[in-house]
Amino acid sequence: RDAASGKYSAKPTQVHYKFRTKTNVGRVGLMMVGWGGNNGSTVTASILANKKGISWETRKGTQEPNYFGSLMMASTVKLGVDEQLKDVYVPFNEVVPMAHPNDIVIGGWDINSKNIGDAMRRAQVLPVDLQRRVYDELAELKPLPSVYYPDFIAANQEERADNLIGGTKQEQLDHLRKDIRDFKQANGLDRVIVMWTANTERYADVAVGLNDTADNLLQSIANGHSEVSPSTLFAVASILEGAPFINGSPQNTLVPGVIELAEREHTFVGGDDFKSGQTKIKSVLAEFLVNAGIKPLAITSYNHLGNNDGCNLSAPAQFRSKEISKSSVVDDMVGANHLLYKKGEHPDHTIVIKYVPSVGDSKRAMDEYVSEIFMGGLNTISLYNT
Repeated sequence: RDAASGKYSAKPTQVHYKFRTKTNVGRVGLMMVGWGGNNGSTVTASILANKKGISWETRKGTQEPNYFGSLMMASTVKLGVDEQLKDVYVPFNEVVPMAHPNDIVIGGWDINSKNIGDAMRRAQVLPVDLQRRVYDELAELKPLPSVYYPDFIAANQEERADNLIGGTKQEQLDHLRKDIRDFKQANGLDRVIVMWTANTERYADVAVGLNDTADNLLQSIANGHSEVSPSTLFAVASILEGAPFINGSPQNTLVPGVIELAEREHTFVGGDDFKSGQTKIKSVLAEFLVNAGIKPLAITSYNHLGNNDGCNLSAPAQFRSKEISKSSVVDDMVGANHLLYKKGEHPDHTIVIKYVPSVGDSKRAMDEYVSEIFMGGLNTISLYNT
């Protein structure tokens, strides 16, 4: 970059990347943190229905199980063109060897002791007839005791916490590592993946000497430091056992010390929210608008939901974690276009989440995007998503 003109000069370079994947997928296990929650119980029931071909009755007739909404199972990739120059698409799961969901062994932890069948009924997500058909098998599945620090999730979750690991944080870490090893050995698995699908936590402090390096983080765990969150403890346990860790909630689980430890142990970690609803739409739409040279001036997002996630998010600290996650997708796009946004300029961005118990798991999301277009014109896009 030339300091005087501010222009960049590019020098052509050639870099060769080599990607390697194992051709033998092996036997894979998935351990979910928060297995008895809405996500965990629904995924487990749905995989069981797909694996055994369990259909159920609806008002419109018989419904067969499927994996719609799965990037791996229900999407395709353009492979190229054939001899007639027609596009050729193949299932995403056939590009490289992948584990089929039906073959994955499922287990996990939860702070509540309900079996997965009762947890599924409590979640009220799946149709009643499907619940009835899978209940007996799910009732045999029980979550392992989990880690509960009241300071990190909303106080309204305390009544659920009856299935806990005791001891110091170091003892809890050792317990979780043993759980992963035992699960792997008991099921003859080649690999275990750990996924956080539990409640959103408040943000943990990040500080020098606390969790800024791998060694400092491990020492903080040994010392029982109060700012080591449950999700970070699970991430560390996974890394030390060579198990990839996926964070499905918007808290800052992957503090610098976790990242450094993962690099040191050559273990994959990733994720800062599943972003499957309003946040995902926002990331796609904000990118589209800014890349099209359209300038969002105001983004207003409203949500209400009645499940346990909504109950937890009704607490200010947990809501703040979600607010940061939703805001970050807009921040990234604003920073990518200095032609639309001057330094320090940012669209108005308002986020509201309300807990409405009667709505249950059927979340409502409403968004309004007001953008500046050609010659000072305004464009408004309104969305309703349920």
